[in-house]
Amino acid sequence: MYTVVKHAHIYTGNEEFKDGYIRFDKKIISIGNVDDYQPKYEDENVIDLKGNLVVPGFIDVHSHGGYGFDAMDGTAQEISEMVNDMILEGITSYFTTTMTQSHQNIENAMVQINKAAEINPVIQGVHLEGPFVSPVFKGAQPEKYIEKPSVKELEHWNDLSGRRIKLITYAPENSNPEFEKYCVKNNIILSAGHSNATRQEMKKSLATHITHLYNAQRELKHREPGVTGHGLLEKNIYCELIADGFHVYPDMINLAYKLKGPKRIELVTDSMRAKGMPEGVSELGGQKVIVKDKQARLETGNLAGSVLQYNDAFKNIIKFTGCSINDAIMMSSINQAREFNLVNKGSLEANKDADFNILDSDLNLLKTYSLGRLFEK
Repeated sequence: MYTVVKHAHIYTGNEEFKDGYIRFDKKIISIGNVDDYQPKYEDENVIDLKGNLVVPGFIDVHSHGGYGFDAMDGTAQEISEMVNDMILEGITSYFTTTMTQSHQNIENAMVQINKAAEINPVIQGVHLEGPFVSPVFKGAQPEKYIEKPSVKELEHWNDLSGRRIKLITYAPENSNPEFEKYCVKNNIILSAGHSNATRQEMKKSLATHITHLYNAQRELKHREPGVTGHGLLEKNIYCELIADGFHVYPDMINLAYKLKGPKRIELVTDSMRAKGMPEGVSELGGQKVIVKDKQARLETGNLAGSVLQYNDAFKNIIKFTGCSINDAIMMSSINQAREFNLVNKGSLEANKDADFNILDSDLNLLKTYSLGRLFEK
């Protein structure tokens, strides 16, 4: 049986239907203006959205966990359950993200993530954050497990993940050409993060992505642009932004938006297991984390991931920059689908997956359809 939502203001990512409809099952069957809607099936389930907004499902390529679970120590069932909770904040495609840990712990995570992805199709890839990073900008990455980039280890972990690694955060200044060429050959996007690289070192690297711009990287200075300056200056580099207002001051988010434009920014949560949980003591990579006032910090005071929900990131980017809804969709869905070749994701078109969010006029998330299945709180 097909479902039809109609009388909605639909933002497809490419065009707008101010009074539109979508017919779908797991895939979008047809989409357009309500005037073009013709009932075709007697058992269609027709839902009147009464002018609410429809936007493509969000794509989070950097998130460690939430709702009490973490990709580094969760079982396949727990990771799948965690991802289903992520859908309730509008995420319909998800990169399960690891962190700097022992080889044994990373191996176990790869195995469990692979099993979870076989259960839950929302998992579209793995983001390997570390262990090939710099101790100078380790952030919440445990220093004792940091190491030099290794093709042998990466290939092993990629095999264990079912060849699902799509993004790797590394320090280019500590890398080597063999490692970077392996990543390019195997369609793994190289992202500079937790890095002390200079502008010249960044230019020599094959990195085309910046992990959480501004955070845990050589910062922009008047005589050395660093990782941040390189990300802002290079037009073809994608930059992640954690738009919670804590990791990056709103004015600096606006600066990145003005310099990069919406086509090369990707909103991420970088969330950890405490997201969606009560304030108090939590854990990240074996380290104590204190969650208070919507912030997660190590005992040292360093930020330790976030408790940001994606629907809030979507609202915040509009609030912080004054950008349009179409631009926000670019940063929350379209860019990720384009960069990682998620051909059935990112925009609302016939034959693409039925992944979309329903919002009210204040951009509050009401409902999410993931592969045609309804999720709502």
